[in-house]
Amino acid sequence: MTKKTRFMATTITAAAVATALAVPSASADSSKFTDVSDRYTDAVNFLWANDVTSGISETKFDTKSNVKRTDAAIFIAKVMGLEPGGVYKESGFTDVPKNAKWAVDALAEHGVVNGKSATKFGASEHLTRGEAAAMIVKAAKIEADIKQTETQFTDVNKRFAPYVQALVDEKIASGKDNKTFGTSMPVTRGELALFLNRGNAKFGYLDLLVMHMNDHHAYLDNFPYISTVVEELRANNENNLLLHGGDVFSGDLYWNKYKGQADVVMMNYLGFDAVTFGNHEFDEGGSHEAMRNYVKAAEFPILTANIDASAEPAFEGLQKRGVYDDAAAGGIYDGSIQTINGEKVGIFGLTTEETENIASPNKLKLENYIERAKETVAEFEAQGVNKIIAMTHLGVHESPIYGNDQALAKAVPGIDVIVGGHSHTELIEPITVSHESGGKTLIVQAGEHANNLGTLKVKFNPKGEAYWDHGELIKIDSKTMKIDPKAQAVLKPFQQGKEELKKESIGVESEVLLDAKRDSSAEGISSIRHNETNLGNVIADAMLWKAKSMPNLKDEIVVSMQNGGGIRTSIEAGDISVGSIVQVLPFGNPLAIVDSNGKEVREALERSVFAATIEGGKGLKESGGFLHVGGMKFTFDSTKKSGERIDEVWVLKGEEYVPLEADQKIYIATNSFTSRGGDGYEVFEKASKEGRVSDPGFSDTQNAIEYLQSLGDKINPKVEGRIIDTSLETQQNGYKVPVEDTKN
Repeated sequence: MTKKTRFMATTITAAAVATALAVPSASADSSKFTDVSDRYTDAVNFLWANDVTSGISETKFDTKSNVKRTDAAIFIAKVMGLEPGGVYKESGFTDVPKNAKWAVDALAEHGVVNGKSATKFGASEHLTRGEAAAMIVKAAKIEADIKQTETQFTDVNKRFAPYVQALVDEKIASGKDNKTFGTSMPVTRGELALFLNRGNAKFGYLDLLVMHMNDHHAYLDNFPYISTVVEELRANNENNLLLHGGDVFSGDLYWNKYKGQADVVMMNYLGFDAVTFGNHEFDEGGSHEAMRNYVKAAEFPILTANIDASAEPAFEGLQKRGVYDDAAAGGIYDGSIQTINGEKVGIFGLTTEETENIASPNKLKLENYIERAKETVAEFEAQGVNKIIAMTHLGVHESPIYGNDQALAKAVPGIDVIVGGHSHTELIEPITVSHESGGKTLIVQAGEHANNLGTLKVKFNPKGEAYWDHGELIKIDSKTMKIDPKAQAVLKPFQQGKEELKKESIGVESEVLLDAKRDSSAEGISSIRHNETNLGNVIADAMLWKAKSMPNLKDEIVVSMQNGGGIRTSIEAGDISVGSIVQVLPFGNPLAIVDSNGKEVREALERSVFAATIEGGKGLKESGGFLHVGGMKFTFDSTKKSGERIDEVWVLKGEEYVPLEADQKIYIATNSFTSRGGDGYEVFEKASKEGRVSDPGFSDTQNAIEYLQSLGDKINPKVEGRIIDTSLETQQNGYKVPVEDTKN
């Protein structure tokens, strides 16, 4: 568990830190001592962060002063995880001051110290470097050859030779020069700090780098660049994990072409240590063939503690319930115990229960995520694991009905780190959830589409208490980063297949131009950014169609809203290709659902038509935030004051349009960009912060393709009068335009 959060700077090279949404985090104050040089900074920070010492004053540590034997006893006892309030066997030393008695008694009980005599510890004497070596070796249980009588140092006698040599071998200590260790010299506060910090792993401390991704949704083109960063981070951080918060499937065209096999090949190349399931891993339903092939090909374990696959034939032989030591690749487990530098780390996964409504899990049973988390943490703890990481596909602050990472952290304080997914949130530093016990849980998430690699440096003490010293997102920029040529070679054949897919027809022919023209010069002509168009209707209807296919929304009033700025180009009349859909919707903004009401719908529509007007009474100027709508229609007057332009609004209820009511329950299907407040939609940003936005995450391009295919071989979409500016004098093709434009 997390005891304290104190900042210790680390450096991530070869990449720029992402500029992303800033979020609340725990305090990250660096060491307060002003007299500590660079040589001692990390070591002093280690002692300070673990409450070993508070210095000699508020701002002074004093690295140069010699250490008394009693002070050294306190330092070492605290580093061992021993506490002043513990009950220890009486050592018999009569010269130990009250404040140090617990430490001397504790070390004597553990066989770490001897006195100068049966009754004298030598409390007021300074500790020598030789004595420090002996104490550290015994305290950390470092293997030493007790028969050794000599070392390379001429001033080390046979009493200290085994201990000095052990510290030198472990690179914990070195000599004053090549010939002398300084055995009889007093050890300074700075030197003792260095020794203890260098040897912290031997005391049961674990310095761990957690690299993480989530929601990459088959966007693989950045993987060769991520590979370069991962390789460098691993080279500089021996203790590391690479984890994934789920939603590998469904998004980019790699999914359409390869059904997860391109993803698993690239994930195997990167060397993921563990991955959890996202809801989109269950999109296919039916035989779950793509999922089964993905699991079997994975060179990493899939961890999810709240999915019961026992009744699903497709998963026969793949799932083992419970936690396992180093869970094998190609299988599904609740959790895995991985041994890192001698320390056990428990990792488990959780998948949103919303999967039952937004995917096709068939006979898979989604269990309560909090109850299963509590049970899994207890199972880890029963096996002596006190460092626990949850990979979750819940969302940072998603619907309270289906759960989220912050609710999980509050309910299950045994979790130290949550590597999240589902909400596609870019957390540039961890969210810290504090517990009444004094502990904390760190929550991280890395956005979407392999745009970032998340990193979190965590230090665990022997009790499993964690504190973070640095967390950031590394922005993946193909223009400035080096590519891993081997990774690129692995990806290349998949890229070629993807390009071939773009040329393929979706099997639908349009009899008319699908219109996304612009009015950049503000001439008052039709534009995707200030009036209804047939392509805007198609995209909005595709959203609505997908949303209404979700079991929990099929009987609800649902409207759709697509920002015009997200529709990038027209599609000529004729055969529609996969590539043309990608050009129309290039941003990969998946579907999001806002739990809303009539008042907020009207507020969003006011934002849609807020733009300035064109001179001469020609309507609105362009705005990327102008909304195309489905399942509703509305009128507005562009001559009125911005914010007061919406007149009448109707929503589709069953088979008929009914007037919108302020308190009416409405679900809004939109894209993830708009749902997070993009284009100035503060009403949606507010809903997101309140946990009223869910991210089923269906790909916008895939939605559009499937919707068009559902309409038949030929389509002839029209402008239907869903959006009318009543200030314009004459209507043409469903859009009211000035009289002079009707002559064209």
